[in-house]
Order: sequence, then C-alpha cells, then structure tokens
Amino acid sequence: MAGFWGDPAAGSQALWRGAAGPQGCDPLVLFKCLLISQWHGLSDPKLERALKVRLDFMLFCGLELHSNVPDETTHCRFRTALVKGGVYDDLLAEVCRQLEDHGLKLREAEAAIIDATLVESAARPRTHIEAPQDRAEPDTPNDPEVYYSADPDVRWVKKGSKSTLGYKAFARTDEDGFIDRVHTTPANRGESPEFEHMIKGTAAQSVLADKAYASKANRERLRSHARDGIMRKAARGRPLRASEKRVNTLISKRRFRVEQCFGTMKRLFGLHRARYFGQAKTHAQLAMAAISQNLLKAANKIKITPKAPKAA
Repeated sequence: MAGFWGDPAAGSQALWRGAAGPQGCDPLVLFKCLLISQWHGLSDPKLERALKVRLDFMLFCGLELHSNVPDETTHCRFRTALVKGGVYDDLLAEVCRQLEDHGLKLREAEAAIIDATLVESAARPRTHIEAPQDRAEPDTPNDPEVYYSADPDVRWVKKGSKSTLGYKAFARTDEDGFIDRVHTTPANRGESPEFEHMIKGTAAQSVLADKAYASKANRERLRSHARDGIMRKAARGRPLRASEKRVNTLISKRRFRVEQCFGTMKRLFGLHRARYFGQAKTHAQLAMAAISQNLLKAANKIKITPKAPKAA
C-alpha cells in the first residue's frame, strides 16, 4: 500500500499550516483520514473516535497504536485549507496518475464519457423571502438579491415533476468507469455551456455525451479534440432519421458507465446530498467521492494470485 500511495497530498504541504511544530500531523496521514471519513460517512468527531479504536483505520493511515490521533479540529482545518487552496482537482489527477502507473487505469482511453447529476443542498429551502426594510432609500435596488436558503450558492431546478434545490455535479469517465475530471455548478446551470470545460485535457479518441450537450458549438469544439459522440437531438419539424436513432442507441450502450459512477457515489459515498454549505466545499465533496470511487474500482480489479506450492 505504501508503494501505491507515494504522496498524493504533497501539493498540500505549503497550504497546511496546522502541522507547524515538531509534533505536526503529516498531510498524507490527514488525507487518508479524509478518505476514511468519505468511505464510511463519518463526521469529524466520529472520525476522531474511530481512529482511536479501529486497528484497520490506524494501519491504513499509518498511525501507531499509541501515537497521537488527529483531533476533529485538525481534520476540519485541513479540509478547509485544501478547499481554500483549490487542490482537490489536483488530488484527483494525482490519484489517477498513480493508478495509471500501476496498470490499473488506461493512460489514453478510447472514449471519454460526460454527464451530470443533481446534488441536493445541505440547507433547507426558505419558506419566505425578506424584502428590504426601507424602500424609500434612493440607493435601494428595485430587485433585491434573493437567497433561497442558508447556502447562498444553491439554486432551484425542476426536472420532470420534481424540483430540487442544490448543485449540479459533472463527471468525466473512461470506459472502465474511472473518473478523471469533475465540475460543480448551481443546479440551474445548463449542461451544454459546461461542455468545453469538461473536455479540457482529455486524450480520448472520442467523447460521448447525451442530448443535453447537443449544440453546433459543442460539435465544432470536438473537431479539434476527438470524434463526435454526442447523441443526436430532434428539432421541431425535423425528426431523427433511422440512421441517427441507431447512432443514439450505440452511444447509449457505452454511456452507462458514467451513470454507474454516479450511482456508486450517491449510494456508497453520500453524494446524494451535500454535506457542507457553499459551491467550493460541495465541489471538494464531489472530488473526494470521485477519488473514493476510483480506489474502489481499482481494488476490485486487483486479484491476489495464490502462491504455487513448493515441489517436494
């Protein structure tokens, strides 16, 4: 395990000032503690208690039996430092690189699959909006800024018959289901405008996406990157031809991987609902869920080969 990890938290050394002093905590240890918190859905107080009694947690984090365990405040401060430093995307990229070095993930996948899902807000929606106290003031705006909950970054969106207050989480995966890029926006943002951001840095031969990304601008962007795998969309007065329907069917059969990833992150790693307030912290939660999903998939690919019995 030590050979695999290297130091994915090396980029956080300069950000982490809670480790000042001779008894400071190693950022790699704290990063592994965050992973345990993500895997098991533990709050910071529960994480601190678990690290004191769970031998498997101690072994994974590199803590000795009688060593000092990072307290809940240390975990909170370390997470906040990573959010302020904006290093979660770098951590995801480093984990992907180490998986590639160990032959568990392809460096250049045949296809990159892009999709988005909704994440409910950690705050309850407000039942009323407070108007400005004094409308007689000349500098009072006619349209006051509206906050729908205690989290100022969330927005409402209606999908089908269900309305959701929260965020929209984007992910890009390869055909094996490894996530290599994530992105977070308010829930009311459209998916098509975020397509350019999601295809940055991809080395895949083709990009697969559903009809929400179908636009002339997005297809033009793909010409210089990869083959066009965006599903065809019918327009008013121009139904899809039989050949276009067949293309959509073929693309759909390959897009299921990203849906599986969202299902895993929501079912096992708590992505169905944001744990914190603010877009930056919710993006950090998404990145940690993606890292956890990648490590789980890598662990499932590893097969322990039994040793052959020695000849007599």
